[in-house]
Amino acid sequence: MTAPGATHVAVDEVEDTALDGLRWLLGTARETPGGGLGWPVRPSDDTPEPMLYSGTAGTVPVLLEAWRHFGDDSYADAALRAARSLAARVDDLDDDSLYFGRTGLALVLRTVGTELGDPAAGAAADRALALVRSRFDGHRWGPLFELMGGNAGIGLGALLAGDPDLALLALEPYLHTAERTANGVHWAHRPDTDARLHHLSHGTLGMAVALARVGAATGRADLLDLGLTAVRDVVARNEAGPEGFLVRHSTPQFLPDLIDPVSYGWCHGPAGDAQVFRALRDITSDPAWTALADRCWHTVTHSGLPRRLHPGFWDNNGRCCGTAGVLALACDRIAERDDPFDFADVLVTDLTARAVRDADGARWSNVDHRATPGDLEPQTGWAMGSAGIVRELLRFVRVARGGDPRYAFTWPDQPPVPA
Repeated sequence: MTAPGATHVAVDEVEDTALDGLRWLLGTARETPGGGLGWPVRPSDDTPEPMLYSGTAGTVPVLLEAWRHFGDDSYADAALRAARSLAARVDDLDDDSLYFGRTGLALVLRTVGTELGDPAAGAAADRALALVRSRFDGHRWGPLFELMGGNAGIGLGALLAGDPDLALLALEPYLHTAERTANGVHWAHRPDTDARLHHLSHGTLGMAVALARVGAATGRADLLDLGLTAVRDVVARNEAGPEGFLVRHSTPQFLPDLIDPVSYGWCHGPAGDAQVFRALRDITSDPAWTALADRCWHTVTHSGLPRRLHPGFWDNNGRCCGTAGVLALACDRIAERDDPFDFADVLVTDLTARAVRDADGARWSNVDHRATPGDLEPQTGWAMGSAGIVRELLRFVRVARGGDPRYAFTWPDQPPVPA
């Protein structure tokens, strides 16, 4: 572990910003029937959303993080109340996916049941997974066929929630739907487009990491091999030369009027690609994956972020598409590789400077894709909101003080670091 004091950031001030972020989050919570707590995507929205991506399920991890970090049981109590509201939503969702639906709820409920000793949350997780299984049509659960909204995420979430049989059910359809390419395989992320996406959130790498992790965990070499073959397709698309790693968003470009052809964050860029390579390093013990993760980091740190170089470039602070997702990888590298704090310091300084702080607490405004830059209403959740940002700020504080770099809740597609 890197020695405390290696950062040049005022760590206590970062922690104060995170505390203000938690205060704002708790202030935006809504009471739900039965004594629960839920979060809307935005404070101006009428009703709470349950989803992992931008709703209540994605807020629970930061509550667990705060409980572990500060030793304050009020955060655990809030997490238990949030789990109560999630359990009440298990039966009425139309979506079964990891990030947008029932599988994400199951994973969060399982974690609350285990970490906080709540048998009702564990029972709700069991019920959620049973419902997911019952809604499988033999091929998929809906139009999406990737990590966030489709089979790959359901398989990965089911594995981590303790249901490897459901994980295999979700991943086996990739065996007979793979499209052969010059260097590997890929898949359509949905049936109504010719574009093939390449990265973690909706593309080949998200499907590949689910195949590899489920295959390795269940002894299914065919799934693991297919995942590795898919990764080879993406690696062959690198346009950054031997020192870097940068692959276009999609081929042909998906929604070209909305989405930039290259990005650098968790969702569609090398910050997320590196997480896949970290996972494959752990699965295969092949140092080639570490080298690829290093090349991703080279590209990220030479991209210009988090500066807003032009309108539409890096107008996002969030965990999915912005600075907080890059900070997650920076802290992984500090913990695993003894990297210097230099770039992590830059990211944290930018996040704290861009926080909107007042009597209600701290929150962040984000611009998604190519929306006209401006002050959009801050969101609450993991992907684009305060929950995802605060979680990474708290972890940075711990790492900077020489503490445990592990999260209280391990995100499904971010491999854990050693203690």
